[in-house]
Amino acid sequence: MAQEEPNFSRTRRKKRRNRSNRILNLLIGIVVLLIIVVATSIILQGGEDQADEGAVADRTETEENLNTEKQAPAGNTADEHDEEGNDLQLENDPEIGNEENRQSEEDDTHSPGTVTIVPSEDAVIAETVIDTSWQPIGTTQTGEHVSLYDGKSVDWKEKEKALAYATGLPYDSMIFWKIKNGGGPQQSVGIVSSRDKEEKYRVYLEWVDGKGWKPVKMDVLTTLDFDY
Repeated sequence: MAQEEPNFSRTRRKKRRNRSNRILNLLIGIVVLLIIVVATSIILQGGEDQADEGAVADRTETEENLNTEKQAPAGNTADEHDEEGNDLQLENDPEIGNEENRQSEEDDTHSPGTVTIVPSEDAVIAETVIDTSWQPIGTTQTGEHVSLYDGKSVDWKEKEKALAYATGLPYDSMIFWKIKNGGGPQQSVGIVSSRDKEEKYRVYLEWVDGKGWKPVKMDVLTTLDFDY
């Protein structure tokens, strides 16, 4: 029995070393496994953080876009209100209203009108012409109007210009045979012709306060040989 004890001791020590090695290897394996688990957890956590940051950025950008879209209609509404306000201001502005009225009057002034030609059975008159586009020729006279037949006054000269305007004859090449009262204090009638007497007319005029003499009717004459 005494001789076998050393061998037994060596065997037991060897078994102890093997067991210690197994325990050490197991611990090492556990440590390595823990290291792998921790590293994996860190990597996964980092990926989740990046994903969360990307999601937050996407949400922030989306919210900003939504806010911008919500604000845009408000701006358009303000513009629409401003336009409506400007339209109301234009309607209530008397100066603009007067300008529109003046423009309307000018349009009426330049309208072509209608020309009515009536043949005549009178031996002196070939036809009678009425042109609704005729307008007063304008005047420099002020105050109460008095029709004059003195051959030199402003009123007389304006009668001559109205006669030229109605006939279309050049003022400087006309012969004014007669200008006389046309049946009332603000009415006149003139007999005129071209210098060669080929064109002969009798024109009826009416005075328009502030605007001057206006032709209202014109007879195209066949002769000047009649009682004026």
